[in-house]
Amino acid sequence: MKFKTLSSGSKGNSSIVMCGNINLLIDTGISFLSLKGSLNNLGKKIDDITGILITHCHKDHTKGLSTIIKNTSLKVLIPEKMYPELSDIVPKNRVIFIKDNNKLLDVNIKLIHTSHDVDCSVGYIIEYLGKSLVYITDTGYLSKKILKSITNKDIYLIESNHDEEMLMNGPYPPFLKQRVISDKGHLSNRVTAEYLSEVVGDDTKYVLLAHLSEKNNTEELAFKTAKKAIKGHKIDLMIARQDEESELVEV
Repeated sequence: MKFKTLSSGSKGNSSIVMCGNINLLIDTGISFLSLKGSLNNLGKKIDDITGILITHCHKDHTKGLSTIIKNTSLKVLIPEKMYPELSDIVPKNRVIFIKDNNKLLDVNIKLIHTSHDVDCSVGYIIEYLGKSLVYITDTGYLSKKILKSITNKDIYLIESNHDEEMLMNGPYPPFLKQRVISDKGHLSNRVTAEYLSEVVGDDTKYVLLAHLSEKNNTEELAFKTAKKAIKGHKIDLMIARQDEESELVEV
């Protein structure tokens, strides 16, 4: 299993996970041109993509989707509940509805039901030949049931959106601050660190901190807070950036 982020932040999000001959995009919040460039960097073409997973309908995760639909024959893999929010972009014949547990050849795709201010938002557990990726972004919290299901996986991408003090003392209006810190908002550095301290294990090799706020966070704060939480484990901790692809990680 190989994984990298192509872009991560409030302006656009997209990642790719490669499992043998199965190549899955997760979110399409970048331009079609940028996507093709990123794939070229990996020695791949758009036709090498097996399908597209979407976490939720917000534009920073879907703004490139309409162009992809127009220029390719790729299918979009989403829960049926998400489709009404994407129906203006994706014709129904280009959708494959997925359940909580799905199998695509040797790849298992499990949904994580997240909490965000949309009708349907999900994360993913992707498993391939005994290796696993947890992909969680844009959620206000994670339940104990979710934490149990994502324990001791090989790779974690998890949002570390904001520093709570920076957010509350920052430029956002009160209603937006409340949205961000609500149960349907985003995970803070502190909360993400608490979750990581519960779920990482001996099998964990990589943690990528994603969707950092430009105004309410810094890479240094996010990294320092998470690093304390995973102390004692041999884990490569990384920051997923807005304007820079991450390192390609492999397990």
